[in-house]
Amino acid sequence: MNRIFLKSAVVAFSSLAASILLALIIVPALGGVVDGNAWLMLTICPLAIAWPASAFTFWQSEKLKRTHLELARAHAELAAAHVKLEEKSQRDPMTGMLNRETFFATLDLSRRKTDRGALLIIDADHFKKINDNFGHLTGDKALLEIAAAIARAVRSGDVLGRIGGEEFGALLTGATDEEAARVAERIRREVELIRFEPMGERVVPLTVSIGGTKCRSGANVSDLMRAADKHLYEAKNRGRNLAVLDQMSTAA
Repeated sequence: MNRIFLKSAVVAFSSLAASILLALIIVPALGGVVDGNAWLMLTICPLAIAWPASAFTFWQSEKLKRTHLELARAHAELAAAHVKLEEKSQRDPMTGMLNRETFFATLDLSRRKTDRGALLIIDADHFKKINDNFGHLTGDKALLEIAAAIARAVRSGDVLGRIGGEEFGALLTGATDEEAARVAERIRREVELIRFEPMGERVVPLTVSIGGTKCRSGANVSDLMRAADKHLYEAKNRGRNLAVLDQMSTAA
């Protein structure tokens, strides 16, 4: 407010000076005389008009600036909220991994950029028994343990998603066949090492079966999923707690 008062005062006295200067130039040129009444008008009018008018203008200008700042801040907050909402919509709410749709979209996008890499499908073994014996809340805890083990085992830059109830996907970006086999074995081993004690009495074993395939040139998402699924079922049929990839398998 003080700044507005000072700025409007500068405008008012500048108007006063300009008014007097013009009167001293123009009135004598027209043959007139600047007398006492004229001096009074020259002084009062600029101060009475310019000061409140300029003060109101500056006040409106400051108000408009504040409104613009508040609008910009609200826009930034809205944009941040939109980013968070979009990120949240792409994530599985329980594990924090990508949800099924986003994982497959990411896999599809990766296929367009490079032919290197591998896809793993990871399925929790005998998971229905955990839900049946201990309840779904305990089953959720087991899934979180498995998800954390998978996250520990993959490399930085690999993409993880929850693609089913107890099924996960891992896109091993740029991985060679040997790297993919090592990551699959690390995942299998990390899950096997979990000490899951839902009732605080005995350890319930957690294991996963893994099917994997390399990202072959020209293969689309459906082709990769079929190949990885085929190996996953092979791992299940061979006794579970097994990783089967193209032309190789790993087990305890």
